[in-house]
Amino acid sequence: MVDQLRRGADAAMGELAHEEQLAPRPATPGTLQERLAPELTERLAERGITLYAHQAAAAGALLAGQDVVVATPAASGKSLCGQIPVAQALLTAPRATALYLFPTKALAQDQLRGLRALLPERLARSVAIFDGDTPQEERAGVRRSARVVFTNPDMLHYGILPHHKGWARLLAGLRYVIVDESHTYRGV
Repeated sequence: MVDQLRRGADAAMGELAHEEQLAPRPATPGTLQERLAPELTERLAERGITLYAHQAAAAGALLAGQDVVVATPAASGKSLCGQIPVAQALLTAPRATALYLFPTKALAQDQLRGLRALLPERLARSVAIFDGDTPQEERAGVRRSARVVFTNPDMLHYGILPHHKGWARLLAGLRYVIVDESHTYRGV
C-alpha cells in the first residue's frame, strides 16, 4: 500500500502528503511497585512476561485506584495494563467484579483467552462473554455468577443496563471498567 501511495497509483494519486521513517527505540522495562498475589506473579513468570515501563505505570495507577487511558501503538501490550489489576482484584477481593467493553466479538474472544491465562482455573471459569451470540440458556448463568463480563456497547445498553436489578451483583462489585478501543465509539 505504501508503495502504491509513493507511485501515485490508483485512487491514491496525490494522497501521500508526507513520508517519514522513525528510528526504532529500545524497549524500556518497567517494574510494578505494588506487590501482586503470588498466584498472579507465578502466572506472569510462567509465561515469561516482563513488563514494559508503560505497562507497569498503567497497571500501578489502576491498582492505586486511578483512572487510566493507555494510548500506545498496536501490539505494545495495552491489554496487560488492565488484565493485571483485574486478575489481582479477582485473586484478592472475593466480591470484586469487572466489566470489559469491546467494539468487536473477535477482540472480546482474544482478550478472554488472555485474561483467563493469568488466572487459576477456579477463577478463569468466572470470566464470561455476554453478547448477541451468548446462548439464551447461558445468559442467566453469566448474570448469576460471572465476576468478569466481556460485552459490547449494544449489549450493555440493551441487555445489561435496562435489567440492572438482574445484574446487581456484578454492578455492585465493579472494581474495573475497561473500555477497549475507546476511540472507535460514537454517540451514547
